[in-house]
Amino acid sequence: MINAFSNYTINGFYDESLERADKPREASVQLFQHYEGVSLKEFEELQRNANATIAQMGISFTVYSDKGNIDRLWPFDVFPRTIPASEWKEVSKGLVQRLKALNMFIEDVYNDQDIFKAGIIPEEVILSSKDYRPECKGMKLKHGSWACICGSDLVRGADGTVYVLEDNLRVPSGVSYMLENRAVMKQVMPEVFHDINIMPIDDYPANLLSMLSSLSPNEVESPEVVVLTPGIFNSAYYEHAYLAHEMGAELVEGSDLVVLDDDCVYMRNIDGLKKVDVIYRRIDDAFLDPEVFREDSTLGVKGLIRAWRAGNVAIANAPGCGVADDKVVYSYVPDMIRFYLKEEPLVENVPSYLCSVDEDREYVLQHLNELVVKPANESGGYGLLIGPKASEEEIEQFRELIIENPRNYIAQPTLSLSTVPTLCEEGIEGRHVDLRPFILQGKKSYVTAGGLTRVALRKGSLVVNSSQGGGSKDTWIVES
Repeated sequence: MINAFSNYTINGFYDESLERADKPREASVQLFQHYEGVSLKEFEELQRNANATIAQMGISFTVYSDKGNIDRLWPFDVFPRTIPASEWKEVSKGLVQRLKALNMFIEDVYNDQDIFKAGIIPEEVILSSKDYRPECKGMKLKHGSWACICGSDLVRGADGTVYVLEDNLRVPSGVSYMLENRAVMKQVMPEVFHDINIMPIDDYPANLLSMLSSLSPNEVESPEVVVLTPGIFNSAYYEHAYLAHEMGAELVEGSDLVVLDDDCVYMRNIDGLKKVDVIYRRIDDAFLDPEVFREDSTLGVKGLIRAWRAGNVAIANAPGCGVADDKVVYSYVPDMIRFYLKEEPLVENVPSYLCSVDEDREYVLQHLNELVVKPANESGGYGLLIGPKASEEEIEQFRELIIENPRNYIAQPTLSLSTVPTLCEEGIEGRHVDLRPFILQGKKSYVTAGGLTRVALRKGSLVVNSSQGGGSKDTWIVES
């Protein structure tokens, strides 16, 4: 075993790397063999090298605070997470299945609403969602692709079962960090990529461009694809610029685009105006078009929705797809799969309680100290109640919030999230992780080989978001 693991303990959680302290799991055997005898000091040196590489590459993220926006270097842990390729193959099938059903659901919501008529989902649950957009009624999209890019968060429970924790369908972020994590690992530990059969991930930008091009409503050989960003002050601007560069697409802001009387979108450049076929937008619905949504928006493009509805431009992800990116709607996804695909879900949801349902709400209010309570539309780990770690005051505050607006809350059991060895001040210890793979759906479907593993760097914490003290790891899908 690795010397640095001499005091490693699993503490009753499912550990992604080790079956027990002296026995690596199948996908980690070669990794542990490779570093046989490596000391804690040598791992600390690897971590310093990784941090220096991140600084040199300028990999950063932005944290919003009362004192202004703060740019920080990307938090990264040098010990990778390993998953066997045989398991990932099955998980990938489940993710493709899930996104297909979600896209069918979104199109149904804005058209025939068969799922309401069948009594599968109460109509008021959807029509009361803040992300339901009446402006999208009657739209049917090429390949049925509304949510073309999805980041579904996966967790593994104590028994090793993989669950979908939530789906991110509006403007999912993080894929650039998945790619940069791999680049850092190849710089710091190049030899392991010769010795271990790790599935590559560097084909993502090419697959993203191919998927976006397949959405073009215009029959052109090379569609003009642009990435629409809110600008440099957005927390994900690094990713916007990175993906545009890797795809060879133009990075634009709203002021760079204009919709003319022909209801087509054009990009301003030094040669004049150039027609745009596909917009990969990284702006929320509300700011996309001041003609339709927020009148005060300076981030979007006036007339954009008009051009989209006229079928002259594709927008990814499509306006209105956030209606399925709702933690209440999440609980109905298994039923969507059965209704639209006539199949059983291949990857299950975490069991959930809907506070809008009387019986569920009564149970939640009686067990707040045992559950995780989530607002329907928050992201980034904000607005949560983690019952076992909450004060009496926090519990009572959430009790009042639930009673006041039950539609806005769901609750789930507090999962014993799996752990991965992580370099800490105390040595190498297990820290809780989740995983965000990225799924594309256009003419074809695609799933990343792994995804962005996020790790809760604080001892005992379940919060993995980088904005709240979390970090990340490279994710290895290992072929035997």
